[in-house]
Amino acid sequence: MRTNLDFSPLFRSSIGFERMLNALEDAGRAETIDNWPPYDIVKTGENDYRIAMAVAGFSQDELAITQEQNLLIVSGQKDNGEDVQYLHRGIAGRSFQRQFELADHVKVVDAGLVNGLLTIDLKHEIPEEMKPRQIEIGTGHAMPKAETKQIEAETQAA
Repeated sequence: MRTNLDFSPLFRSSIGFERMLNALEDAGRAETIDNWPPYDIVKTGENDYRIAMAVAGFSQDELAITQEQNLLIVSGQKDNGEDVQYLHRGIAGRSFQRQFELADHVKVVDAGLVNGLLTIDLKHEIPEEMKPRQIEIGTGHAMPKAETKQIEAETQAA
């Protein structure tokens, strides 16, 4: 059972979250999900992540990794120049393109291909100006005491 959520109240009451809300709406509209090639996303540290993708049969020359602003695109283009007659074909060799939405300040650190497993290491690096900082409280001068003025009232004898 599929439930469509209406995010319009959140759009009216939030500022700066448009990208996240649009991503949630787009995820609800996804009709077909291609699950090939299979992959894992692992959190390897406090700010470190790894994508491991099974790309058996692909060489480094047939794979491409591109990082745009907040999008990581992994694609594979198999060169089927050979004229081979298969009796059974169980190893997928089709071209693919998989996209991963990245949070702000997530960068690709490293990528490698070993034994048919493509690994992409990512790091969430928060810029220094955005990190919390401690403000030192100085021993400044004390505020001068304000003089209290008293209103003199004339007293009348009765």
